[in-house]
Amino acid sequence: MAEIIQKDGTWTFDGDTVRIVPGRDKGVGLLRQTLGELAVPLRALAGISFEPGRKAGRLRLRLREGADPLLQVTGGRLPDASDPYRLTVEADRAGVAEYFVDEVRNALLLEQVETGPTRAYLLPGPPVPITAGAGDGTAAFDGDRVSLEWNWTAEEAKRSGGTRVFRVADLRSVEWSPSKGLGSGWLRFLPAGTAAAPASPKYDPFTVELFGFKNDPLMALVAAAVAARLPHPAAAPAEAADPAAGLGAGPAGPGGQPAVAAPAEETAADHDTLLRRLRELGELHQSGILTADEFAAAKQAVLRRF
Repeated sequence: MAEIIQKDGTWTFDGDTVRIVPGRDKGVGLLRQTLGELAVPLRALAGISFEPGRKAGRLRLRLREGADPLLQVTGGRLPDASDPYRLTVEADRAGVAEYFVDEVRNALLLEQVETGPTRAYLLPGPPVPITAGAGDGTAAFDGDRVSLEWNWTAEEAKRSGGTRVFRVADLRSVEWSPSKGLGSGWLRFLPAGTAAAPASPKYDPFTVELFGFKNDPLMALVAAAVAARLPHPAAAPAEAADPAAGLGAGPAGPGGQPAVAAPAEETAADHDTLLRRLRELGELHQSGILTADEFAAAKQAVLRRF
């Protein structure tokens, strides 16, 4: 077990999962506070790094492209304070951060985790129901239906139509974009079958216009919750028709999330995979890379997984 506790949050790693709990420091963004604890499976990781600094360093998780619906809809546009995969590390805890990095990297190596893009989400997205108010409206999502309720700042064209309610099954995509300078951002829902370019966020009844205030990142959580229930952008056509058919997906699990189903060939290949990994560990031990204790611990970890 590796663990690092900071004002910014607490990260733990048990060999299978990185658990992220946001801290209560004033620098922790509202998105991270609202999202709460995250459990990131090892197979969703592409890497980890620690960037030391004179006053404070940064521990960063890098997820596989397409693994997390939140990262998918935000596209690298989240500010640091809202990024759940970044941890500020005090200078005197740099050694602990480096140990944490080594533990995760060793697990990625020993488990031979594929670090390329995924064709299905490996994280479930924010829990539902979820509601967020920002810009000219409030968006709510219960896992099936989205409702958009307008406030006094919304254009009359939006408010006159009343609350907009639609099912996630009737959408083809969802977008979130932060405001830039004097330009507004948006939380936009694109209905299936619409070919025309969407109207300006100010007038589009399927779009909440964002003005650059504190609550704007919360709309990204609504977008991620919806995206998690739409076909994955990288899914093949057959998988897009049935999201559960994608890579790493299977029959619906608890809460409506896809459950992981192993391919039929995997059971037959388990024995060969086990022998190969044990041989690799033995070679690492004989070459002096792993100590006797590290070899014994790694061997037990491999045996437990099979």
